[in-house]
Amino acid sequence: MQPLIIIATPNVCWLNPDVDYPRTTDAIAEEAHLCYENGATILHTHAEGKWKETIAAVRSQCPIIVQCGMSSQPIAERMDIFKNKGDMISIILNHHDESFVGAEFNVLHPKEELIEYVQLCKKYGIIPEWEVWHAGSIWNLNYLIKKKLLKPPYITTLFFGWPGGTWSPPTVEEYLCRRKLLPEGCACNVSIMDKSQRDILTAAIINGDHVRVGTEDYPYNHNGELVTTHELVKETAEMARAFGRPLATAKQVRKMIGL
Repeated sequence: MQPLIIIATPNVCWLNPDVDYPRTTDAIAEEAHLCYENGATILHTHAEGKWKETIAAVRSQCPIIVQCGMSSQPIAERMDIFKNKGDMISIILNHHDESFVGAEFNVLHPKEELIEYVQLCKKYGIIPEWEVWHAGSIWNLNYLIKKKLLKPPYITTLFFGWPGGTWSPPTVEEYLCRRKLLPEGCACNVSIMDKSQRDILTAAIINGDHVRVGTEDYPYNHNGELVTTHELVKETAEMARAFGRPLATAKQVRKMIGL
C-alpha cells in the first residue's frame, strides 16, 4: 500500500461562505506551510485569482505541491496557471452542475476541451488532476486513454455529496462502487461535502486511496467544530497513523504522481 497523500483545501466554503479562510497571497502561503507541517503534501488552491504571486509565495514557504483549482472556469481564464508553472491543474471530466449557498455553476466541458487540456499539460509540464463526479466522468477518462492521449498514473479525485445536478450519495457504498470502475493505473483520492465525511475518509485510508480535506470540502472536525484547514489535516493524519498508514513525503508524492 502506498503512503497516504493528504490534499489540503484552504479555500472558500461553498456550504457556508461566512466561514473564514486565507484570502491574501501571504495568508495562503502561511496556511500552506501549516498544512504541510501537519501532514499535507498537496495544496489545492484557488489563489484568489492571483496565480503568479500565490504559486511563488507558497513555494518560498515549503515544498508542498501546488494543485491549481477552479475547474469551472474556461481554459482562456486559466492560462496564468500554465504560464506560471503550477505543479497540477484540476480538470472536471463532465459538466459543472453545482448548487451552493448564493452560487450556481452550470458550465459545459466537452471532450474537445478535455483534449485541449491534455495538450496544454504536456506543453507546460503540468500534471492533470481529473475530477470524477459520477460514472460518466470515468467514461470520458477512458475515452482519453483509448485515444492514447494519457499515460498512467491517472490522478483522479472522486467527489461525494456536493450539491447540484452532479451530486452523488456520500456513502461508503458509492465510494466502493465508483472506485471499482476506475481504469488500471489510477491514483485515487476522495472529496466529501457532507457530515458523513469521516466514513469515506476511513474507507479510503484503509483501501489504499488518498484523501482531501479543508474548508472548501467540509470545514468541521469529527466533533462538529468549525476549524481551520491545517487542523483538519492534522486530524486526518492522526486517523491514518491510527490505522497504521504512513504519510507520504513531498518527494514520494512527486514520484507517485509522475511530477
